[in-house]
Amino acid sequence: MDDIALKYLAEWRSDWCAFASDVLRANLDEEQKAVLRSVQKNPMTAVASGTSRGKDFVAACAALCFMYLTPEWDDDGNLIRNTKIALSAPSQRQVENIMTPEVRRLFRNAGILPGRLVANDIRTDYEEYFLTGFKADNKNQEVWSGFHAANVMFVITEASGVSETIFSAIEGNLQGNSRLLLVFNPNITTGYAANAMKSDRFAKFRLDSLNATNVTAKREIIPGQVNYEWVEDKVKHWCTPITKEEYNEGEGDFLFENNLYRPNDLFRIKVRGMFPKVAEDVLIPYEWIEIANKRWQENHPYRPRKSCKLGVDVAGMGRDNSVFCPRYGNYVSQFDVFQSAGKASHMHVVGKALSYKRTDRDIIFIDTIGEGAGVYSRLVEQGIRNIFSVKNSQGAKGLHDITGEYSFANMRAYLYWALRDWLDPKNNFFPMLPPCDQFTEEATETKWKFRSDGKILIEPKEEIKKRIKRSPDYMDALSETFYPYSFTYKDDAELLQDFL
Repeated sequence: MDDIALKYLAEWRSDWCAFASDVLRANLDEEQKAVLRSVQKNPMTAVASGTSRGKDFVAACAALCFMYLTPEWDDDGNLIRNTKIALSAPSQRQVENIMTPEVRRLFRNAGILPGRLVANDIRTDYEEYFLTGFKADNKNQEVWSGFHAANVMFVITEASGVSETIFSAIEGNLQGNSRLLLVFNPNITTGYAANAMKSDRFAKFRLDSLNATNVTAKREIIPGQVNYEWVEDKVKHWCTPITKEEYNEGEGDFLFENNLYRPNDLFRIKVRGMFPKVAEDVLIPYEWIEIANKRWQENHPYRPRKSCKLGVDVAGMGRDNSVFCPRYGNYVSQFDVFQSAGKASHMHVVGKALSYKRTDRDIIFIDTIGEGAGVYSRLVEQGIRNIFSVKNSQGAKGLHDITGEYSFANMRAYLYWALRDWLDPKNNFFPMLPPCDQFTEEATETKWKFRSDGKILIEPKEEIKKRIKRSPDYMDALSETFYPYSFTYKDDAELLQDFL
């Protein structure tokens, strides 16, 4: 290596951001550069990030900087300090479709880096000098054993979905010149990744979409990064305007286009890269929904064996959408939405509802307050069996939660709580729920309380509408599938088990 090359190498080793710019041709913003400098200097770095904020891109930059700036050779060209890098994620799909493509793109952009791309790896002429990507799997912990080198690095994306067991195995390899980089969306407040953001062992960073280059510039400068229009839409739908007197930075309040706003949990997580702020009166915590979403993604497409329980929330009375929610035991296939511009379209709703009813065992539940009454009447006139009218104001006498301890002020409270019991991980129903921002917003914005007689009461819909600026139609449609069409059950556990 000549003197000029050695000079550049010394400069890059002292400043990884220079290597990322000069060699990898990476356009990093200031928050991303701060992350890269941390990985250069600190053994452990944790990054909580908003959606499409570039967390995996900067992680790939860090991995390649470590790959090419840490190994050492003697004067005879012998590798004397080798480097190994492991990229991992909760699923193989995330490794192959998220992490590896970022690394491959940077490697190809550079054009001059030694090594060759092989599947999810970068391999060199040295057996003990490589980068590899694989799934973080509790069932295959031996892959972490013996992952030792003079320079070793572990990059974990979606780290909130990786178990404590895996991280214990990883920490057993953090010796010598080692690095651990965690990048994740802060969906849950527990676990190794969440604790890392509170630990003095880690250098901690947050990638806030409000500060993204494309957002502050209001135009695309960095392709693929979150853009202004997306953030503007989420401010409109997921935030509440507040006054200067109400402003509290601890609540995640922020200034946007000269107005102050307070975010809901979805905005905190997906835009600001902040952890959810779950209050005790929130009906369904975000992390429960996230678990059900991931289970759905892991099993989709899924062939259900159970009969269909279809919840139908009919448009009208100012609402634009009719929502159909088919649930097959613990599996919800989709939220099927029909747009009708706020007008009732009984025949279309009847036809779509019947498309899910293929046998007499399939059941349709229709909210018959308002326009749903007309749909229900048409189905009854046609002699369709197993069609049930759901009235949220109906009494819930004799119905209890899964523990048998709680009773309910009305049928709406019972149905919403039955949905809560179904999603609660400790109850082991293993729900599979398709990702849906509308449902997630409705579920995490719905609040409950105990009435003076000790019965559970869900807040009025009008209060929910004030916050989310629409009716909780998705929540209603899914909750209807738990309607107790037979009242012969002893408790909610028995009822839910029958439904599953």
